[in-house]
Amino acid sequence: MALATPWSRALGLDAPIVNAPMGGAAGGRLAAAVSRAGGLGMIGMGSSATAASLRAEVAQLDGLDRPFGIGLVHWVMAAEPELLEVALAARPTLLCVSFGDDWTWVRAAQAAGVPTASQVATVAGARDAVAAGVDVVVARGAEGGGHGEPAVGTLPLLAEVLDVVDAPVLAAGGIATPRAVAAVLAAGAAGAWVGTAFAACAEALTSASAREALLTAAGDATELTRQYDIAAGYRWPPHLPERVLRGSPVNAGQGVGSVRRPAPAAAVVGALCEGAEALLRNWGPAE
Repeated sequence: MALATPWSRALGLDAPIVNAPMGGAAGGRLAAAVSRAGGLGMIGMGSSATAASLRAEVAQLDGLDRPFGIGLVHWVMAAEPELLEVALAARPTLLCVSFGDDWTWVRAAQAAGVPTASQVATVAGARDAVAAGVDVVVARGAEGGGHGEPAVGTLPLLAEVLDVVDAPVLAAGGIATPRAVAAVLAAGAAGAWVGTAFAACAEALTSASAREALLTAAGDATELTRQYDIAAGYRWPPHLPERVLRGSPVNAGQGVGSVRRPAPAAAVVGALCEGAEALLRNWGPAE
C-alpha cells in the first residue's frame, strides 16, 4: 500500500507529509523540494515577515507544478495586511494562519478560493477554528519546536480534537521519525506536520551552525523561553513561548534527538513514508 490518507489524496499529494511553515527555516527552496517529493511544501513567514520577503520566497516556486502552502503568524499579518494579499495572490493549495483570535482572514481566503488551516493547542481552539470556517485543523502538541501554546502533548491533543471536529486534522509536535508518523496516522490524523527534521535539511534557510546544533542535540535538550523574543522586540504574547535548543535561539521540537544525519528534503519525505508504511503494514490484523 502507498502511504496516503483521504485528505492527502484529495489535495493531490503523494504523501501525507507537510513541512511546518517555520519562520527563518521554511523558505521557498525547502517548500519546493518537499512538494516535488510528494508532500505539501509550506513557506513560513515568521516574526519579522514582510510582504517583500514573502514575494521573494514565493518567487522560488516558479515552475512548480505541485501543491504548496503558505503559513503566516496572525499578529504579524495584522501589523502588515499586505502579507495576506501577497499570500492569496500566490494561490496556495493551503493557507495557514495561526496564533490569533480574529478570523476575518478566513473569509478573505474563501473569497479567493484558497483552502485554510490554523494551528490549535486545545480542543476549544479546534472548535473555534472550525466554527470560523477553517478547512483543516493542525493539532499542535506541546512537544513542537518554535512558538506555540504548550498546553497538551501531541497524542492526547490529537485524540481529543479528532473526537470533536469533522474537519481533517493534521498532527504536529515532536514528529520526526517514521514511528511518530505511523502513530499519528494510526490515531486518525489526516497527515503529519513535520518541523525539526526539515529544518536540518540543506534546502532550509537554517544556518550551518544551527543545522549542526540540531543534528547533534539530544531529545531532552530543548527548553521553553521568551527571552529571545523580548530581546528582539517581537510582540509574541506570554502564553506563546518558543521551544529552542537549551541556551540558544535555535528552534527545535522534542523529536530533535532522532534527527542525526544531514539529508535532502526528498530523502526525509521518503524515509518517513517508507518507514511509516512498513510499520502500519506490520500493525495490521493478525492472520
